[in-house]
Amino acid sequence: QVNVVEAGGGLVQAGGSLRLSCAVSGSIASLNDMAWYRQAPGKQRDLVAGITSGGRTNYVDSVKGRFTISRDNAKNTVYLQMNSLKPDDTAVYYCYALIVRPGSRFEYAYWGQGTQVTVSS
Repeated sequence: QVNVVEAGGGLVQAGGSLRLSCAVSGSIASLNDMAWYRQAPGKQRDLVAGITSGGRTNYVDSVKGRFTISRDNAKNTVYLQMNSLKPDDTAVYYCYALIVRPGSRFEYAYWGQGTQVTVSS
């Protein structure tokens, strides 16, 4: 069994900061790419930022310079530092992880349950 648990969402005023974390636990042979997605009401779920196991990162243009994704491989945890938040950043943020289970040659995608981020104007 694998657990993907996010934390750190909440309500913040525009211009403020939040830090999200996502811890992966359970039966894991390898934790590969990880990412944060977000879904606003009535919209599709979109990629915000991703990070490879080696630390290479990518960001959607709308968050470049404001958000930073990082990971601690020893803790199987990924973080999203969000600064200069805007009302348009309001969404449910989901953690995504590509995991190889013990005894398997394939990686599978796992999602967290989501954490609400609300930015007031």
